[in-house]
Amino acid sequence: MTHASADQVALHQADAIQPDRIVRTTCEYCGVGCQILLHVKNGVIYRVSAPFDAAPNYGNLCVKGRFGHDYVWHRDRLTTPLIRRDGVLQPASWDEALSLVANRLAAVKAAHGPDAIAFLCSAKCTNEENYLMQKLARQVIGTHNIDHCARL
Repeated sequence: MTHASADQVALHQADAIQPDRIVRTTCEYCGVGCQILLHVKNGVIYRVSAPFDAAPNYGNLCVKGRFGHDYVWHRDRLTTPLIRRDGVLQPASWDEALSLVANRLAAVKAAHGPDAIAFLCSAKCTNEENYLMQKLARQVIGTHNIDHCARL
């Protein structure tokens, strides 16, 4: 039996590269809150590791947390809000996009009542972000129509 070379391995870490900087943050794949270290070179994340002294993961990461970072610089990633104007999505400012959403939610609530609106939370958000979403649904909009998809 022979061992696979580095270019034949499906998942491997780029250990030889020296980072320009290391950024500590929280993993975005689920609500657990694992602490991660992003190894950045020339503005690109090339490796993710975890500090051994930080809860809840103490140096361990799942495969998504360790290797699932290529979406950050994907060419199809949205980098600005889009608003549909005359049937075409066009870039907008955050203020414009948030105002549009708030006005449309208010209009639906006024015309059809709060239960005409529903919220879907994400397993990629932190528990705190999901908590804030349910506060928005229940206290601002006035509906209990909120669900969460924890299937990763």
